Amino acid sequence: MKIAVIGAGIAGCAVYLELRKHLPRIDTSPEEHEITIYEAYDTGKDVTSDDREEGPTHSSTLIVGGGLGIAPNGLGVIQRLDEALLRDVTRGGYVISRSNMKNKNGSLLMCINVNSPDASEPGTPSKKLNMVASSRHSLWRCLRTRIPDTAIVNKRVSQVIANPEGRNTIQFVDGGDPVEVDLVIGADGVKSITKRALFPDAAEDPYPPHYEGLVGIGGFIPAAGLEEYVEKGSMNFIHGGNGFFGYFFSESDPSDPNRESPYVVSEPGDTLAWWSTYEIKECPNRKTLDLADISRGLRERHGQWKDPVIQRVIETARVTNMYPTWTSPPLPSWERDGVVLIGDAAHALPSTSGQGVSQALEDCESFVLFLAHQLAQADSSSSTTHRQAVTKAARQYMDLRKPRVTEILESAKKIQNVKRDMGIIREYAMYSFFKLMGELKCHRLGFPATRN
Repeated sequence: MKIAVIGAGIAGCAVYLELRKHLPRIDTSPEEHEITIYEAYDTGKDVTSDDREEGPTHSSTLIVGGGLGIAPNGLGVIQRLDEALLRDVTRGGYVISRSNMKNKNGSLLMCINVNSPDASEPGTPSKKLNMVASSRHSLWRCLRTRIPDTAIVNKRVSQVIANPEGRNTIQFVDGGDPVEVDLVIGADGVKSITKRALFPDAAEDPYPPHYEGLVGIGGFIPAAGLEEYVEKGSMNFIHGGNGFFGYFFSESDPSDPNRESPYVVSEPGDTLAWWSTYEIKECPNRKTLDLADISRGLRERHGQWKDPVIQRVIETARVTNMYPTWTSPPLPSWERDGVVLIGDAAHALPSTSGQGVSQALEDCESFVLFLAHQLAQADSSSSTTHRQAVTKAARQYMDLRKPRVTEILESAKKIQNVKRDMGIIREYAMYSFFKLMGELKCHRLGFPATRN
């Protein structure tokens, strides 16, 4: 079977590796399935975050400038895919065992253990996977280095055509010869070109991405001098009436013998990741951004916040970009005639979900496992049989994944409202809500309320 993956971001690379691991060989041929990734940007293994400037892109996950968290469910997908990959991902980031919610005055409102109530203390093994926080580039690079250079073609896709009678067609911006394949997997992000193939009769995208009225800025600073203010193994969320701030250690100490284990919180390394999210009604144009003005706004917005980490950031950090928050409206389908969407192309989630990357990884694993099962059940290597297997697998994939993603999206949209501007009454009502939730949580688990 001939397969094309559109986009070489995190989802595109992950689905390629899943396909290579799980798809059965074709009994009537000594050759394996042919899998090619099409990506508009250079994805050479030696490309670093400093080699690339952000612009319009299909695979937005290639763009590096911020951090992300891989939740335990996402790490579970990586673990089942490749134990060595899990070790590499963990080594490139920092293990998180708890989240701390604070207000702008520095008071702890509540804490959430990543694992069960009996989660281990930092430095001792947990019984379950923790979370791994890292730079986006670190995760992408761990995936990319496992893909042969010959499997990625640097060409920008202009159109994908789903053909109900035969192979699907991929056309390119440079006018080169189109490519025909049995299966197209769209991993090309929230502004997916592949998605248009699902709605061929529409003159314009009937389900365009929605700007949520929130933007984020962030980056990395040296952690030297801040260690005493950042709890080991923590991700910290600070809320105020005019925005939101977060930070965490983004790497482990290279000398820590446990830095490859997702079950142990290691000693922190030399870098701290930070981000600030706030409300802007109209989506900013990246081409006309005044980064100096954005930096001034960062200092003004958080200048009175009492957290010493925040004060260090606003004094020293250099803002280099801005990231609008986009979500996707619910699509009636993620598949049509052998074209299947995964990750942000199917369901872009806001950052408040904490599940964007993890849900994309779950997409990759579940669709490929269903596809492998359906292909194994087929009694022929013909294109017709392949299409039937793809259709059945896609239906199973959607039945499994759509309810889960929809629930996460709705919950995340409610949570992200705390990042918008609010009056003083609403602000302190928010603090009281978090505090109450923390006390109820401790009471339910039998902990004294002072733990929060």
